[in-house]
Formats: sequence, C-alpha cells, structure tokens
Amino acid sequence: MQAAVYAKYGPPEVVQIKEFSDPVPADTDVLIRTHATTVTTADWRLRAKVMPAPVFTLIAPLVLGVFGPRKQVLGTECAGIVEAVGAKVTTFGPGDRVVAVVGARMGAHAELVCVREDLAIVKMPANLSFEQAVAIPFGGLASLHYLRDLAKLQPGQRVLIIGASGSIGVAAVQLATHMGAHVTGVCSTANIERVRALGATTVIDRTTQDFTSGTAVYDIVLDTVGATTFSKCKRVLTTKGQFLAVLMGLTEFWQMLWTRFVGGRRVRGAIVFEKKPDLEFLMSLAEAGHLKPVIDGCYFFKDIVEAHRRVDTGRKVGSVVVRFAPA
Repeated sequence: MQAAVYAKYGPPEVVQIKEFSDPVPADTDVLIRTHATTVTTADWRLRAKVMPAPVFTLIAPLVLGVFGPRKQVLGTECAGIVEAVGAKVTTFGPGDRVVAVVGARMGAHAELVCVREDLAIVKMPANLSFEQAVAIPFGGLASLHYLRDLAKLQPGQRVLIIGASGSIGVAAVQLATHMGAHVTGVCSTANIERVRALGATTVIDRTTQDFTSGTAVYDIVLDTVGATTFSKCKRVLTTKGQFLAVLMGLTEFWQMLWTRFVGGRRVRGAIVFEKKPDLEFLMSLAEAGHLKPVIDGCYFFKDIVEAHRRVDTGRKVGSVVVRFAPA
C-alpha cells in the first residue's frame, strides 16, 4: 500500500508518499480500504510542530519525538470500504461502507487503515459520499463535546462562535442551531453568506467589526481558533456565561481552575476523545440533513502536499479532503 509520511518536522514539502507492506488485521480489527481522508489543523500542528504555548510547546518534543516524529503517517479520520475483518469482529464485514476516526493514534493518510471494532468506526449513511462523510468527524466531534458536554447548551441560549467558517466552526453553527440556540457567527467577509446559510441568525464580519464592542451578550462564547481571550470576552458574557477555549494555553488552564473556584463566568476547555456513540450521532444528523458537510476542496492523494499547503494558509472553509483513486 501507499502512505503519506513525514520523517522530519517542517513545511508541507516534508510529506512524501511511500510504499509499505499491507497491514494485517488482528482478531478485533477492521481493515479499511481508504477512499477519502482529510488534512486537518491537527495534521498541520503535528507536521510543523506548532503547539499552543507555553505548556504544549514544552511537552510537544516528548510526546511527538525529539529528533523526529514518532508517528510518521498523519491523518485522524478516513472513510472507505471494509477490506477484511479479524476473526472476532461481529458488526462489520467486507464491503461495508464505513467512516472511522483514529484520532491521536494517527495513520489515516494511507490506502489501508486498521481500526479496532470497538473504537470510533461506524457504517456510513447511504446518502453520503465518502468525501462528505469524512468531512464531518474532526469538527463535529469537537463541537459536540464543547457545546453539549462541556457547556450543557440549552434551547434558547445565545451562542457566539468565533471562527465560524472553519472545520469546527461550521459544525458548531449547525449543532448549536439544531440544539435550539440563537447563533451568532464571526468570520471573514467572504464567508458571511455561507455561515448564515448554515443556521447563524447573525453574522459578524471580523474584518470590519469588533464583536466585543456591541451591546449583545451571550451565554456561550466558543473560540474555535484562538482568536480572542476570556478577558476580552467578559463584557459580552452573561453573569453565568461560559468561554469555551478550543486552543488552550497556560493562561486558559489557570483561568479554568480559578473560575471554577470563584463561580460566575466560567472558562472551559478539554481534550476531545473520539467516541463511537458520538460518531454515530453525527452520522445520523447528517443522514437526516441536520448536519451538512462543508468541503473546502478535494485533492487526489498524489497531491496531498497541496492539501497540506491549503491548510497552512489558515483560510480553509470547512474541511480539506483527500481522495484516493479507486483500487
């Protein structure tokens, strides 16, 4: 099989396609022939070794590898067809169309991917293409955890989503709307109509407006891109409002502890782990039309370096998808 690897940290050009032996599924593994994967901001951060400072910057070399990456095949998610299954697998069989999230284990930028049956792998809705299905998990799982599990979002609450056109933002706008919230999105001029079409009742142009200078207040501010701070957002939060920081540094960590202790406005953040029930829930929403995949662009696997370059610009809208040629 072919896989995209990087032997050193750096720009997109460090990624190369190489030949490897086909993986052999263990007893509880599902072997997927990949039809589509994504290049995400997680891939960018690992490849370029760009981590929120200062805590993650200090521990990154220990986790990722001091002299070079320990896990040389990137990719957090894939969609494809089951090629083979282990002897103890009972819920999947060859020919099934599936979408899977491998998360921090990485390895999805490959023609063949092994995923344990009990992890985040589910059958795809019939009305989604591989490209559409794989565009959902990265942003969808993060948004679902932050809005539903951390913030306990309730119908009628007012939510401000910063970075509303990114992969997490487009999912957050749709999920918050589906949960009955009044959603305000913050994005660039070019993406205003797209964010509005996804369900935002109000859209703020970040290039011309300062969302902290208005009179509106919100129950939840979700910063998906690290564009602001809790201090700047205090005046637009209700007295019991929550600031959700997807990108956490040392400051946000201490603010989480302090605001939990003193009460009032809260800072919340978390590491998101992929869960099978959550992936099933997202796919059910997508099947029903309540969660629409947003694809910035599709690249063939041979052009995966170009996909990395697109993510590096910081201007992608939704997900950058990489398509494998049919076997």
